[in-house]
Amino acid sequence: MTRSRTASTRRFEAGAPVAPYTVRPTTVQLFRFSAATWNAHRIHYDEAYARSEGYPGVLVQSHLHGCFLANALLEWAGPDAMLRSLSWRNRHAAIAGDVLTVTGHVMSAETDGAEMLVEVEIAERDQRGALCVSGHAVVRVPGQAGAQ
Repeated sequence: MTRSRTASTRRFEAGAPVAPYTVRPTTVQLFRFSAATWNAHRIHYDEAYARSEGYPGVLVQSHLHGCFLANALLEWAGPDAMLRSLSWRNRHAAIAGDVLTVTGHVMSAETDGAEMLVEVEIAERDQRGALCVSGHAVVRVPGQAGAQ
């Protein structure tokens, strides 16, 4: 897996962007993720089999897309942030070697004691612009009370 991040400042007010997070999954990563999650479906590690099923290559697992979203949110929100919730919907297949970029924006932010709860809409697109995943999350950011 190769990954890059566009440097940005973190802002937690409505409309603020989530810094882009880019990842390029490899066949080795997909094989290892299948092994770690006990996912034995061959479309995730056997390219010849995936092609025989009509796919252009081995497919990125749906839960690995979720991991990419979580990583993007936690890198953006900072080292003390925690995901309160994360949901997503897989909309388009991605294969090993695709360049996947996660972006998003803040829907709302409200203080909860000494923390801020930040509601985010998030999406992952491939290098052709196809929407692979869309999602929604709530991120708890400590020490941000009154920072809106």
